[in-house]
Amino acid sequence: MDDLILGIGDWAVSSRPGDTLKTFALGSCVAVLIYDRVLKIAGMIHIALPESAVDPKKAETLPGYFADTGLPLMIEEMKKLGSVRRNVWVKLAGGATVGEAGEFFDIGRRNILMVKKILWKSSLGPVAEDTGGTLSRTVSFAVETGEITVTTPRGSRML
Repeated sequence: MDDLILGIGDWAVSSRPGDTLKTFALGSCVAVLIYDRVLKIAGMIHIALPESAVDPKKAETLPGYFADTGLPLMIEEMKKLGSVRRNVWVKLAGGATVGEAGEFFDIGRRNILMVKKILWKSSLGPVAEDTGGTLSRTVSFAVETGEITVTTPRGSRML
């Protein structure tokens, strides 16, 4: 059993039954979790910012840092492994408001909106989400079962 730890801008796709994809300290960042329930393939990405145009060089070296460059790559990786739309679900976690609510630079809200826009272009949409608010989240995603646990300072729950 391996924990695959994802930092900011990392993404991973796994079909190994013993693997758990895990990311820590999602504040305004968003984790997108995609699961193929037939082939038991799990994908997770830890997105920091919505658009790569703010730092094209970083997007080249760490595409997962941005929703518009990383998420399409992860979706393509899952397709290469045989995933098809009818067999997958998508869940989201993170996107908290860090700082004053309603600020112009509400990165969490902007991340969520960009992720949904990209998913909709692939005819996908989240079936569940634990997003917004002000709490940081840690997310664990079990490849074998597709179970997702979201942990905050207030406790843990299944997503």
